[in-house]
This record gives sequence, structure tokens and C-alpha cells, in this order.
Amino acid sequence: MSRSATDIMQEIIFAAVVDSLDALKSASKGVPNTLLRDIGAIHTNSTFSDLPKELQATITASVRSAFNRLLKEGYSVAPRDAAQPQRPPAGGQPPRPPRGGGGPPGANRRRPQGPRPAPQVERKPGPRRPK
Repeated sequence: MSRSATDIMQEIIFAAVVDSLDALKSASKGVPNTLLRDIGAIHTNSTFSDLPKELQATITASVRSAFNRLLKEGYSVAPRDAAQPQRPPAGGQPPRPPRGGGGPPGANRRRPQGPRPAPQVERKPGPRRPK
């Protein structure tokens, strides 16, 4: 029985995280304060080059092994542009485009032609000013 891509990716990511933690530990050379400093230095704006060299090497190896594992499991990994076009159904009819056009809601509504009517403003009766 083939395994789902979700299960495989979950195992790959878990292994990558564990390997990354081990790499951070080895980069700190067993000094707890250094390990905490290295972990604290990683944030959302960190780039790959900001990481310790050991962690960079581990991430590179994890990415390579992830692609190899996906290929070994029978999944295809290719750029989006290289994907093969879908074949039409057996009846010879080309597939219909999805309804709604895939844009934001209301984007495909028809707009009335011609000038727009002026907006109607309701006036509420208020206190009269003395003349």
C-alpha cells in the first residue's frame, strides 16, 4: 500500500527538525549559554547565511534527502511550469473551466452599462429654523 504524501512529508519535516536541533547542539560545543544564544538569534527575518555553519549543512542535507525520499516513494517533484497538461476525458470533450473564475468573490459580476444613477439621500424632517 502506498503512503500518502502528507505522511511522508510529516516524517521528513520531523527528521529535519531533530537533525537541526542536533546541529545546533554540536555548534554550541556543549555550552548551554551558547546554545541558547544561537536559538535566540533565529527569528522570522533570519536568512540562511545567518545560521551557524553546522545548521546550514544539516538543512542542505535534509532538503536533498527529502527530494530523494519523495522520488523513491514514487512522487514527482518538478517545477510548476514543467507540469504536463491534463488530458481531456475519454469522451473527447475538453474539460470545462471551473465556475466562478477563481478570483475574489464578486469579481465576475457583470457591471451595468451606462451612467450610474445618482445616490438617493433621504432627508429626515428636523426642527424648523425660525424665519
